[in-house]
Amino acid sequence: MKNQYTKMAIGLYINYFLLGMVNIILASNMESLSKQLGTTAAGISYLVSAIGIGKLVSLAVAGRLSDKYGRKPFVVAASFIYLIFLIGIPLAPNYALAFIFAVSAGIANSFLDSGTYPALIEGFPKKASSATVLVKAFVSIGATLLPFFISFIVAKDLFYGYTFFLPAIIYFINGFFLLKVAFPNHNQKDAAGTSGASAQDQFKSQPKLRQEGLAIIILGFTSTALFVLVQVWLPKFGQEVLGMPEVQSVQLLSYYSVGALVSVLLLAVLLNKVIKPVTVMIVYPAIALVSLLALLFIHQPAVSVISSFVIGLSTAGVFQLAMTVMAELFPANKGTITSFVNTAASLAFILIPLVTGILSKSAGLTSVFMLDVGIAVISILLALFIGYRYKQVMR
Repeated sequence: MKNQYTKMAIGLYINYFLLGMVNIILASNMESLSKQLGTTAAGISYLVSAIGIGKLVSLAVAGRLSDKYGRKPFVVAASFIYLIFLIGIPLAPNYALAFIFAVSAGIANSFLDSGTYPALIEGFPKKASSATVLVKAFVSIGATLLPFFISFIVAKDLFYGYTFFLPAIIYFINGFFLLKVAFPNHNQKDAAGTSGASAQDQFKSQPKLRQEGLAIIILGFTSTALFVLVQVWLPKFGQEVLGMPEVQSVQLLSYYSVGALVSVLLLAVLLNKVIKPVTVMIVYPAIALVSLLALLFIHQPAVSVISSFVIGLSTAGVFQLAMTVMAELFPANKGTITSFVNTAASLAFILIPLVTGILSKSAGLTSVFMLDVGIAVISILLALFIGYRYKQVMR
């Protein structure tokens, strides 16, 4: 993807490399944070919910403002807002303040998403699916590396906060880098967005927000819920259900993240050449369903490692592809329209840790992962409907 926005893409991908760490940093430091804040594992899962709250309350506004003022101000602002979370959490003297810092991470996340996805689609219009799926690749790389960094910190008996401070330093540097690079003109619509004739060429019939649009929005929730649940509870599942030591159980997240990385790298190459985004949205949740069942019912170390890898592989990229298909079906005001999908994802970030925190206390961790099985089934049904409507609508 050699064009004038390559530097922009590099900066955006660095942000998401760090976001991969942020997404699992609370769950990966659950023991240390529980002691620091005087709470339980469920309490830390509620901090993950707080990130979703921050994202939810700011997304709709961020999407509209991104369409009005451009993408750059929001991705740059996100880089600096993340510093509040990454520096604040390890130094928080109490749970209430940590909760506020977690909310700030959600606000940063919404700013990042509302600027990044439209910028990549506008900057690389012919490779939009690959460009957006690569976001997940960098998320996966960050999530893969963090558990190894945590293992090093634990082995050296160092302060766990260093796992927060290092991403903070990189976010700070990258924020200034993004200030200097070129972004596409957000007011320059693509052909489908400006020309009625072009839109007619693209569509056999007009897409309906209340049908396929709503299904994609709900898939934004379920696809996010699938991986949020795993990221929050997989280490604890490894310890309590599979009987693994803490370091090995945290490393299950690395196998999960390696699977996600392998998946999105393949998708970046194969999308639109060999396989369509809509097809991936159907096949991946089906694979996730089988993998979750294997994790639940075959309690052997090798199977757990393979299942974690395949769950990562099969949950990676679905949300990003949902965003791309949404922008393809409804090309006007990409920042606003994709914010609907992001809002659904934010609800998943809030509700899944909250519900599973309660469920883990009352019914145990096996029931938490049974919930994920149900979510995978719903994702399959939604994707089948979206695929059907896509064929009906698109030429």
